[in-house]
Parts: sequence; C-alpha cells; structure tokens
Amino acid sequence: MEVQAAKAIGAGIAVIALLGVGLGLGNIFSNLITAVARNPAARDQVFPIGILGFALTEAVALFALLIAFLILFT
Repeated sequence: MEVQAAKAIGAGIAVIALLGVGLGLGNIFSNLITAVARNPAARDQVFPIGILGFALTEAVALFALLIAFLILFT
C-alpha cells in the first residue's frame, strides 16, 4: 500500500505545475487584451505572439499531466 500512496503523492506534486500554467495563461491573455485595448491597430502584430505564448504555456501543462499519469499508471 505504501507504493500506491507514494505514487499518489508524486502525481500530486507533478500537477502543482498546473498552478503556474493557469497564472501564466491569465497573464498572457490579460496583457494581450490590454495591448489591443490601448492600440487596436497593433492587433495583427500582437495576436500571433499571444497565441504562440498560449501554445507554449499549454505545452507545459500537457507535460505535467503526462508526468503525473506516468507516475500513477506505471
């Protein structure tokens, strides 16, 4: 039973990275909205960079979930 408890604790620690991902995504989109609100003409330049930041930050979340699932089910 100790192995299952250790796996659950390890998976929980691996999922802590999702807190940072949530904060990062909120920060990215709040700054994107602020930039477009201040200068609507710059939307075509700022939006692709915001989407790239979203994709890279979301990749960290997927990696964290992958590690948590590997810990739990192997």
